[in-house]
Amino acid sequence: MVANQDNTEQAGGAPASAEAKPADAPAPAAAEAKPTAAPAKAPEKSGGFNRGGGDRRGGGPGNQRGGGPRRDGRGGPRRDEKPDDGLEEKVVFINRCAKVVKGGRRFSFSALLVSGDKKGQVGFGFGKANEVAEAIRKGSEKSKRNLETMSIVDGTIPHEIYAEYGGGKVLLKPAAPGTGVIAGGGMRAVCEAVGIKDVIGKSLGSNNHANVVKATLKALSLLQTREQVMSLRGKKRKETKAI
Repeated sequence: MVANQDNTEQAGGAPASAEAKPADAPAPAAAEAKPTAAPAKAPEKSGGFNRGGGDRRGGGPGNQRGGGPRRDGRGGPRRDEKPDDGLEEKVVFINRCAKVVKGGRRFSFSALLVSGDKKGQVGFGFGKANEVAEAIRKGSEKSKRNLETMSIVDGTIPHEIYAEYGGGKVLLKPAAPGTGVIAGGGMRAVCEAVGIKDVIGKSLGSNNHANVVKATLKALSLLQTREQVMSLRGKKRKETKAI
């Protein structure tokens, strides 16, 4: 047995249990991971679309949806925004006209409007267009260009007046305070726009809205106050002394 072990050692063999295990090679040093810089946060724009303050949808001036006046590309007010000129507009009548063509019917609209400042100025306008809104806009512009000053005394008219225009015939009478505007249709629209608070009116002729409005305006233009009549006669109003 000893001889066999010696022969085995001389042959370079060794038992599996006595075989020396090679030392584990040292693990290569792990490369240090370079810290990657976090992407810089983009600064928030002043005109973003966040719902908050500033030039955004929630509030503040600028191009937004909810706060401040919106403007068009040239820096002016929006087209659909009307400047406040202190005038009150009243739509008296809107008429639809149909034109029969080969493909069917084409509709157009006409609008009769009355504008006034309730301080003695009033005017009317008549606009035509293919859309109702455009017809009203045209009538509004014309009514503001045709303003006339009427004679009003203490919220009513100074005297009774009768006037005619075409088939329209109107009669207006002064009324005591608290009576209100007793009139209808175009007469009522004109009286309220001019600033009359107490009056009695009656339409005696045609029911055509345009003629009634024009007859009412003619009647108001014929009114004269006491001072105007006395000045035409060359007289002065006597001042009464309080006792």
